[in-house]
Amino acid sequence: MKPEQFGFVGLGQMGGPMATNIINAGFPLTVYDKAGTQGLAPEGAQLGASVADVAKATDTIFLSVPDGPISLSVIDEVIATSDRRAGVIIDLSTIGPEAAREAAKRCADAGFVYIDSPVSGGQAGARAATIAVMLAGPKDVVDAHMDVLKGFAKNPFHVGELAGQGQAVKILNNFLSGTALAASVEAVLYGLSAGVDMKTIVDVVSVSSGYNSAIREKFPARIMTETFDAGFATALQSKDINLYLENAKSAGTPSRIGQLVCDMWDEHNEARPGSDITHMYEFIRDGE
Repeated sequence: MKPEQFGFVGLGQMGGPMATNIINAGFPLTVYDKAGTQGLAPEGAQLGASVADVAKATDTIFLSVPDGPISLSVIDEVIATSDRRAGVIIDLSTIGPEAAREAAKRCADAGFVYIDSPVSGGQAGARAATIAVMLAGPKDVVDAHMDVLKGFAKNPFHVGELAGQGQAVKILNNFLSGTALAASVEAVLYGLSAGVDMKTIVDVVSVSSGYNSAIREKFPARIMTETFDAGFATALQSKDINLYLENAKSAGTPSRIGQLVCDMWDEHNEARPGSDITHMYEFIRDGE
């Protein structure tokens, strides 16, 4: 049976646009955010006064929160709601494989389904409904939610049956993205030192073998314009790459490059708290 009522907890930089797109796609939505639901709720949403309100009113709850402890806390609130209607939690947060497995266990013990479902594509992708979502959990449950998923995500992928597999794909992706940005900054700075202008470097690499996400979008739209507004915080990038490195080491897979990239993002975060990821250009250029 397909779910009929949807809930959304967490209306921040990513959650807010995703919730808006669910409503725009024609699905009923009850929302809550501890920072103030009234001021963050998209037009057309039903307002919940608490997580429990959402759990009582909906079949499926989407979560979009900053980290594992917050995600587990929200799940515990849902579990504690004795007269809850909700039977499925789709967690769009990046919380790491270990937290996702713990979340799935708590949900299973309480009699409902947890889908590990981190997203990628940034704030712009969330607004445009072009993000990717990496879904790990029972395929029949994922398939039953495909219509609503496609309302806010152009590219939904079922990556496996086990909680933690979605997180694994997400953190390896963010490691690659962070590596591409840092490496591209170093390469572009070298090109500038040779007297080649930045636009020429970016134009050439864009049609050559060094092409990557930083060259495609971050340099022309965020760095060359000096707006530095990718919409993803350095602190979150640092968190995600640390999650990747911890899990790569735990799995025993090679992590030499991972350690170098992680150190660089940690240094950037310490030097420029509150910065956007594209400020990495200034951090590497200026050495601070």
